[in-house]
Amino acid sequence: MKIVVTGANGYLGRGIVDELIARGNEVIATDFTCDRVNKRAHCMACNIFEIEDPYTFFGQPDVVLHLAWRDGFVHNSDAHFDDLPKHVAFLKKMCESGVKKIACMGTMHEIGFHEGSINENTPCWPMSMYGIAKDALRNALTTITAQNNTRFQWLRAYYIVSNTQYGNSIFSKIVAAEQEGKSEFPFTTGQNQYDFLDYPDFCHQVAAAVNQNDILGIINICSGKPEKLADRVERFISENGFSIRLKYGMFPDRPYDSKAVWGDNSQILQILSNE
Repeated sequence: MKIVVTGANGYLGRGIVDELIARGNEVIATDFTCDRVNKRAHCMACNIFEIEDPYTFFGQPDVVLHLAWRDGFVHNSDAHFDDLPKHVAFLKKMCESGVKKIACMGTMHEIGFHEGSINENTPCWPMSMYGIAKDALRNALTTITAQNNTRFQWLRAYYIVSNTQYGNSIFSKIVAAEQEGKSEFPFTTGQNQYDFLDYPDFCHQVAAAVNQNDILGIINICSGKPEKLADRVERFISENGFSIRLKYGMFPDRPYDSKAVWGDNSQILQILSNE
């Protein structure tokens, strides 16, 4: 397939582009800059929100994989609602022009406070501006894609583990702190349990989901099991041979973070089993 990947130069985009290319897809990678993107992709550096006819501009792709999102780790940034109508307008143009499928990156934060397993039917009550905006985009795309007979996938991401300093996850920040020679890392109590997925597995799951059309709608990109944040971070430090140590209790737990939450991975397992 010919797949446009927006936000391709970002933390998630680079690995996903690699996976899509490895599967034989023609990838058009777009972002403000594309200096970190696989050179086998056709890179187009631009502001996607300023393109009048993106479907023609990107060579009439079969699929749009929409990863682009500003301030994803700043949960109450003004950018979430400033940019929301721009995301809707861009993807609406793609649907109305004839793209066959829209696949968009979601987040477990659109669920809000929930304890237990999350599946495609779990109600959403987001409690941050990031979660609210993402859920609004999902709802808008559900309607827009249905009106245009466009296939739609909402790829709901959980917690991604990677040993790179790029990105804004706690794991990236620990890598950066270790490289700076810091001996301690300020931390919460670490008792909340989340669904963690290693970065290569995350990219593999996203690419597998996008490369098939049997399962559409909400698809959890996840491990399917909960683990305490403290346990996963301590294991991450040990796996990478870091000397830095966690300083527990320096930050309070966020009130909208669930005590134990994880994704139902039955659909992604079915997709992977059919490869």
